[in-house]
Amino acid sequence: MTAFARFDQQETWGQICWELRSVNHRYLDICIRLPDDCRRLEIKIREHIQQYLKRGKVDCTLYFQMNQNENVKLHINKTLAQQLCEATEEINKITGSSDLPNALDILRWPGVLETETVDVNTISETIIMVFQKALEQLIGHREREGAQLAGFIEQRCVAILDQVREISNELPMILQAQRERLETRLTELVEVNSERLEQEMIVLAQKMDIAEELDRIKTHIVEIRKILSENKVVGRRLDFLVQELHREANTLGAKSNHINTSHHAIELKVLIEQMREQTQNIE
Repeated sequence: MTAFARFDQQETWGQICWELRSVNHRYLDICIRLPDDCRRLEIKIREHIQQYLKRGKVDCTLYFQMNQNENVKLHINKTLAQQLCEATEEINKITGSSDLPNALDILRWPGVLETETVDVNTISETIIMVFQKALEQLIGHREREGAQLAGFIEQRCVAILDQVREISNELPMILQAQRERLETRLTELVEVNSERLEQEMIVLAQKMDIAEELDRIKTHIVEIRKILSENKVVGRRLDFLVQELHREANTLGAKSNHINTSHHAIELKVLIEQMREQTQNIE
C-alpha cells in the first residue's frame, strides 16, 4: 500500500496540484490538507477516497496557486482601516503616546488590503476532477505493488509446503527411531514386554501426531492462494489466515520431540512471519 501520486493542472485563473501519499496501515486513515478557502471540500474528498480505498494511511495535500495578473485591482477595507485608527487613538490616550500608525503599517494588517480572488464554488468541480486523476495514479501504483507482494507471498506458500512435505516424509523414520530408543531403554530396565512396548508406542505416537496440524497448514495455503486470485479486498482475510498458520506452526513445534521436526517448525515460523509482514501491505 506504499505509493505516491502527483497531478497538477493549469487553468486560466491559476494552477491546481494534488499530492497523494499512501503507507501501510491496518485500517483506512485519511489526512487531508487544504487551503482555508477550500475546507468545505474536505468531506467530499474523504468520501471519494473511501469509495476506492479500504486500508492504508493516506495523506492528501492540495497546492493552490493563483495567477499573478498585473491588472488585478486592489481593494482597501475602509471599515477595518478606520477601526485600526480609532483603536490606535484609544491606546494613545491610555499610554499618553502621540504615535500614529503610518499608511504602510495599516496596509500590512491582515484583511485591510484585499485582492480579487476566484470563488471556490466555481472551481470546486475542477479541484475534484484533478483529485480523481491523482487518485487513479495512486491506485495504479498500489495495484502494481500488490501484484509484486502477491508473488512474494506465493513464493512463501511454496516454501511452506516444501517444509510440510519434508516433515511428512521424515515422520515414519522419526517414529521408528523413537521406537528403537524406547525399546533400548526398556531392555536396560526390565525384560521387554511386547504388549507394554506397543502401548508405550501408541502413547508416544499420539503425542507426536502432527498430521492434523500439517493438514490444516496445507488447507490454509490453498485458501490463501484462492484469496490472492480474487479481484477484491483481501487484506484482512489474509491477516486471519496467517495468524492461523502461525498457530499451527506453534502447535507443531510444541509436539515435536525430534530435532529435525523442531528445525522444520522454526523454518515454518520464519516463513509465516515474512508472509505476515507482507499481508499487512495488501488491501
